[in-house]
Amino acid sequence: MITPADQKRTYLALLAGLDAQAPEEKLHAIRDVYSEDVDWYGPHPINDLHGSDTLIASFWSPLLAAVPDLERRDDIVIANSFKGGDWIGATGHYTGTFTSNWLGIPATGGVVNIRYGEFSRIEAGKVREVYLILDLLDVMRQAGCWPRELPVGRGVADRVPGPATRDGVTLETAAPGESEQSLRLVEAMIAGLMQYDQKSLESMGMERFWHPDMMWYGPAAIGTSRRLKGFQDVHQRAFLQAFPDRIGGNHKARIGDGAYVGSCGWPSINATHRGSWLGHPATNRRITMRVMDFWRREGTLLRENWVFIDQIDLLLQLDVDVMSHLR
Repeated sequence: MITPADQKRTYLALLAGLDAQAPEEKLHAIRDVYSEDVDWYGPHPINDLHGSDTLIASFWSPLLAAVPDLERRDDIVIANSFKGGDWIGATGHYTGTFTSNWLGIPATGGVVNIRYGEFSRIEAGKVREVYLILDLLDVMRQAGCWPRELPVGRGVADRVPGPATRDGVTLETAAPGESEQSLRLVEAMIAGLMQYDQKSLESMGMERFWHPDMMWYGPAAIGTSRRLKGFQDVHQRAFLQAFPDRIGGNHKARIGDGAYVGSCGWPSINATHRGSWLGHPATNRRITMRVMDFWRREGTLLRENWVFIDQIDLLLQLDVDVMSHLR
């Protein structure tokens, strides 16, 4: 039986080639990561890519041309099985020198930190399926070309840290029951979210699940917040006013690994745009959201939450093309 620790060893060994110096060496190593028929699903404007040749030509080669000394720095790597598949969840930053334009974002000549959330399914020792969200809006913030169509967000815009406990990447096997306890807590919290009466945030009873000093690390245009009130003021109230009838589902993976849990849906949320979102008034359209979450449990409560939303894809559904100003 393949254990979560074995899955992580395989995955991290595959990615070790990214430490190579030259972009050509990195590309050669990257080719060994993926199955030839890999299915890769990324953020807008990259979207769906199929086959390792297409993935390398359309994603990896342009990225390495823009950031030749790219390094991957994982903050969290978790593993477990979901619906018969062996899944790895990871989040952190790609870091390097931004020397050439990428996706229309102008190069700065300085350091860039590209925040990512990723879920990968391992099959026969290779990556067969990938879901990836990159915080491209945050790259625009770093490049000084923030979209004029968007507010800067209520939360703090800064480099998102890894876990306070510094134990997000470990090859140790979790103690019996720890992973299940973490997963049960997250699923109970999500069930509470579904109790929203479309009037009061208190109807969800979130204080039952979150540590008094919780940290919530949201995507650019929302930002980072602390404590339940901070989370409600920075994100939750505005989100529920904009999408009060949201329904979750279509999970590609939801796994627990020790004190950590990760979840990915593609799309994860279906909703009606009934209130202002990021400064844009209600359209009453049905929308979908690509979402990823990573949580850290501390005791019986959730202490930290790393959140990814493909904001550019969501806004495009509201006829807001934030990539167009780059052109």
